[in-house]
Amino acid sequence: MSAFGPIKRSELIQRLKRLGFDGPYAGGKHEFMVKDSLKIRIPNPHRGDISKGLLAEILRQANITREEWERL
Repeated sequence: MSAFGPIKRSELIQRLKRLGFDGPYAGGKHEFMVKDSLKIRIPNPHRGDISKGLLAEILRQANITREEWERL
């Protein structure tokens, strides 16, 4: 079980793949990942980690609960 908090972009992508998402794919300004008909944008690569607030927003859009995320 991992804590809910700041995370590296590569770890975000790995965990989303474990939850059944495919990608990332090139989009307009941001890459995105898909699962069935659900499409979520992921942050572009940058120096720092993805903040707890942004992670919460991504998980909300992906219909992933905090408990489900922490079980990974």
